[in-house]
Amino acid sequence: MGKAVVAAAMAVCTVAALVVRRRLRSVARSARAVEMVRELEERCATPIGLLKEVANAMAMEMQAGLASEGDSKLKMLLSYVDSLPSGDEKGLFYALDLGGTNFRVLRVQLGGKERHVVKRESTEVSIPPHLMVGNSAELFEFIAAELAKFVASEGDDFHLSVGSQREIGFTFSFPVKQSSITSGTLVKWTKGFSIDEMVGKDVVVELTKAIEKQGLDMRVAALVNDAVGTLAGGRYYDKDVVVAVILGTGTNAAYVEHAHAIPKWNGLLPKSGDMVINMEWGNFWSAHLPITEYDQDLDFESLNPGEQIFEKLISGMYLGEIVRRVLVKLAEETSLFGDTVPSKLRTPFILRTPEMSAMHHDATSDLRIVGNKLNDILGIASTSMETRKLVVEICDIIAKRGARLAAAGVVGVLKKQGRDAACGGKQRTVVAMDGGLFEHYKIFSECLDGTLRELLGEASQSVVIKLANDGSGIGAALLAASHSQYKEELCAS
Repeated sequence: MGKAVVAAAMAVCTVAALVVRRRLRSVARSARAVEMVRELEERCATPIGLLKEVANAMAMEMQAGLASEGDSKLKMLLSYVDSLPSGDEKGLFYALDLGGTNFRVLRVQLGGKERHVVKRESTEVSIPPHLMVGNSAELFEFIAAELAKFVASEGDDFHLSVGSQREIGFTFSFPVKQSSITSGTLVKWTKGFSIDEMVGKDVVVELTKAIEKQGLDMRVAALVNDAVGTLAGGRYYDKDVVVAVILGTGTNAAYVEHAHAIPKWNGLLPKSGDMVINMEWGNFWSAHLPITEYDQDLDFESLNPGEQIFEKLISGMYLGEIVRRVLVKLAEETSLFGDTVPSKLRTPFILRTPEMSAMHHDATSDLRIVGNKLNDILGIASTSMETRKLVVEICDIIAKRGARLAAAGVVGVLKKQGRDAACGGKQRTVVAMDGGLFEHYKIFSECLDGTLRELLGEASQSVVIKLANDGSGIGAALLAASHSQYKEELCAS
């Protein structure tokens, strides 16, 4: 009897010891996870002094890019848009907006100064992933086929002048070297596209061939980039818009520059004295950027290593992926999600930025949305409240780093324009913002706005950020109108 009691007691002690060891191990793992998040926070820190250095570097790189080709990470491409829409434009115009995993087709009926945009319709189409890495003919034929369907649905509310050819503005949101308002060769792909044989080809020629193959009688009247289109769309409604920024799947900026301040411009100075510059700021780099091991690994494994570093820190395509990489490291080193790393968690780009945003904005008392997203997307079941809080904190660190760096970029552009200092309230400066990241990720956009105010100080009183929803689409249609072959006839009617 005594031996049995002793044996039972020993068994109880053994179980208790195992429980204690597990608890101690769990506490140690949790402590290590918290420590790793603190380290991430330190490496992603964006104190105001660092942001001012980033803004200064942006302005300097802009100057270098305007001086000559190849001397800056910023291409500072001439858009050949030397005058923005005036509001007098009339007629029916189309726009095609290709800039990410989706593309949009839009039509507008313009009624001149009195009526502006009388009617507009649009549709959005997802691009099959295989076409993003296939060949140019297949990609453009798919786009033209969808465009033809959209044109076929044109209703009686839209009026094309008798004998007129339909005209379209083409927003192509990738680096293009333009030689006129209707021609430009692809410099390189970004945002997950990789069709090597397209590089160096004229994108308008490729689109026109595909349009003709569909039997459409349509002319590309303007080739623009998303940021240039947003600038045009913003200026149509507000004459003080001088900068446009895209914060969506990718990121870019465009602004109005004095033509005499562009040393590499060899042509005749435009009558307006101005030229819209497509910065391609996604490729910006500075030693002041707070880059972590997660960013370095993402860049190394990307389709374009060493390029688009700024974009990889601040744009919607990459924020969720950075968070995923942090979670993988935590899972490997602290067993945060159990003894084995969930297989789904190892899948690149499985955590999209909209899902990251949903977790970041979770206001439920038990962070239920975080738990559901982790389970449904990453296959991580039964997470503790402590784990969910850590995930939200990681989202906060990565999102706010991106937002604060984006704000520093905007200040750099304003600095180049001489609009970063207080001027007695005489000069109003409007920055048109477009893109799903800025529009839908509230914490990101609020942080960007707050950081801009922090950096500009008193000068921020004259700076306004305006959401230019679908700015790049409507802007392309407006630029097609302002560069129409029938412009004089339409304006006179």
